[in-house]
Amino acid sequence: MNQNLKYLFFTIPAIIYVGIFAFYPSFDAVYFSFLNSRGQFTLANYKELFYFNICGTILNTVIVTVGALFIQLFLGLAIASILTREFRGKRAFSTLTIIPMGVATIVAAITFSFIFQTTGGYTNSFLHLLHLPTVNWYANKYISLLVVMISDSWKNTPIVMLILLSGMLSIPKDLYYAAALDGAGPIRRFFHITLPNLKKFIAIALIIRGVSEFNIFALPLVLIGYHPSLLTTLAYELYSTTTIYLSSAAAVILLAFISVFIILNIKLSGRK
Repeated sequence: MNQNLKYLFFTIPAIIYVGIFAFYPSFDAVYFSFLNSRGQFTLANYKELFYFNICGTILNTVIVTVGALFIQLFLGLAIASILTREFRGKRAFSTLTIIPMGVATIVAAITFSFIFQTTGGYTNSFLHLLHLPTVNWYANKYISLLVVMISDSWKNTPIVMLILLSGMLSIPKDLYYAAALDGAGPIRRFFHITLPNLKKFIAIALIIRGVSEFNIFALPLVLIGYHPSLLTTLAYELYSTTTIYLSSAAAVILLAFISVFIILNIKLSGRK
């Protein structure tokens, strides 16, 4: 009991920090979302959000989150699988793969805004060299959201890769040797050994990146502005142009999505 109290004592600073800087602002946002400018309790803020296409904004946020997570998981698995092997230049390759983590988000956003410029952008220049038709990367909302997904995945795939790589390195090699002796090929070993043993690591990566994906702000703001809007950019736009009560309502919807996402992820990963 005394030992438990000692451990609890060391966690108190962290609990206070999270309480002040995470939970208190969240409760504040929830409280403001139910007030009007006269300080009266109301649901009008949530009703008014429909005038700002809240349903379309939620859909855009879900598309970006799911799409970016899929890209990052796919690339993270592929790169981590390569790094579990020994080959010449492995150290240089591993260094190159984690460089995007050190690039500031705003720098990455500005860089990708040059890459995906409709006229004179690097991507369209490359397509022109290959005698392929150029693309208007902002022709409609789905292409614009794809640009956000690609840009965000470039910056954040390394953290997913590192989590998955640590999981892969923890899998006993004997399992692979035994499976190979039984005639299992690389694909069967991947689906029957690697993936089941990576379940908890994938869940951790999804929680960390999923929460961050719902919160991406600077990158879409630089690349596509407020339209098509995400929940973060809509909340900021409402904060800048309307009232804190309306923007709080949008922020609370974002908070609800993040909470549901975390709960679902923990349930699906088998944690209690």
